[in-house]
Amino acid sequence: MALFDPSDPVVVLDRESLEAASKTLGLQLRFANAGTVRELEAAFETVALDRPDGLFVGSNPFFNRQRDQLVGLAARHTIPTIYAFREFPAAGGLVSYGSRLADTYRQVGIYAGRILKGERPADLPVVQPTKFELVINLKTAKTLGITVPNSLLATADEVIE
Repeated sequence: MALFDPSDPVVVLDRESLEAASKTLGLQLRFANAGTVRELEAAFETVALDRPDGLFVGSNPFFNRQRDQLVGLAARHTIPTIYAFREFPAAGGLVSYGSRLADTYRQVGIYAGRILKGERPADLPVVQPTKFELVINLKTAKTLGITVPNSLLATADEVIE
């Protein structure tokens, strides 16, 4: 199952990528949407009724602001959840895989500086992350009754105990 904020324009691309990956793996994928605090509660009620094997939470500024609520809802409903940024497992979420949020903010600052110095935004190259990190929260895994394979722990950039 995947949770997205339907007001985020990137959702279309993320959904398409997830649908393609799930087809390749032979997995059934369902979606839930939430763009407000109230909708998050309702979405987790729906997700909990489906009892998915796991939940992917899309990267989104709204979800980043609601980090503690998302982590709490996943824990309350005992849903193994993967997030895009390490701040989620640091707050008690299960696992994250994605670029470093701090690196993204640094790149935004560099671009802002270049634009303020007179460069045209259209002339700036598109920059994509090149380093991704896997963060696993073992305490949360234990609470959920999940045994994380040693091979996965060995490849993690950070393991929170």
